[in-house]
Amino acid sequence: MTDTRPDNLSEAFAGGPLDLPGWRHVYSGKVRDLYEPDLPSLGGAHPLGEVVLVVASDRVSAYDHVLAPGIPDKGVVLTQLSLWWFDQLADLVPNHVVSTEVSAAPFDGLVPDVVAGRAMICRRLDMFPVECVARGYLTGSGLAEYRASGSVTGIPLPDGLVDGSRLPEPIFTPATKAEVGEHDENVPFSAVVERLGEAAATTLRDLTLAVYARAEEIAREKGVILADTKLEFGTDPVTGEVVLGDEVLTPDSSRFWPADQWAPGRAQPSFDKQFVRDWLTSPASGWDRAGDAAPPALPADVVLRTRDRYLEAYERLTGAPLS
Repeated sequence: MTDTRPDNLSEAFAGGPLDLPGWRHVYSGKVRDLYEPDLPSLGGAHPLGEVVLVVASDRVSAYDHVLAPGIPDKGVVLTQLSLWWFDQLADLVPNHVVSTEVSAAPFDGLVPDVVAGRAMICRRLDMFPVECVARGYLTGSGLAEYRASGSVTGIPLPDGLVDGSRLPEPIFTPATKAEVGEHDENVPFSAVVERLGEAAATTLRDLTLAVYARAEEIAREKGVILADTKLEFGTDPVTGEVVLGDEVLTPDSSRFWPADQWAPGRAQPSFDKQFVRDWLTSPASGWDRAGDAAPPALPADVVLRTRDRYLEAYERLTGAPLS
């Protein structure tokens, strides 16, 4: 995919919220910005009902810092891959997408053309205050917890596991949602029960493991290992049904590894921002992760290699180039 956008627009997609006529910015996360219809200025209700516009930026974060510059087209990859996965999972759980139809009109209830490809109009949900994590392989924070206690969120695991080991069966390891700049905290299932009740907690666990099982099988058929994934669910305030929201099974929310390079006992190559993390923690960056200073700007070669990795993830999983 050739990047032909003007430089100022490329920079805008990596910066803060955009000025989108007819939409009012209401929230920014590490990567996504949320907008709601600016109804007072429009003089009426949104034609699609209670919705939000979800725009995926090109911002990239690592070690709880949002970095500069962004990764061109990253937001497009995240949105298009999420839409592809929503289709693969439609028989398991409903999702929040209402429309991706684009319009160049100042405002007609559709996705503004300036954010085409990276934005979705979605149902407004009451989100559950928990990150729903499924792990089929041991790595990351799960590995650190296992090394300390022999378990992950209170789930005992066999002795002798190493970085990249496949687990006997996938496990549900929820986490509390953290504010931007803070860490999510892994918690036991009992904490989710205490906060949400037995029925809701069990529903989230079962849906998370079902989504992981389906996605793991699909990815494996494409020569890709899905090591773990983080999902978010909410309830539709009108129908009460549990709905899959946010992004799903992207390189930002999941660990994807090339199956032909999988080798337990070491860090695995991955289809995500591995080049960013590796550079930040190398002597070349000069950055002290334990200090107070913000990370330095990413070199151009790190940005380009990271962009290529995101595009490769999309193409491997979907079987088609991003267009």
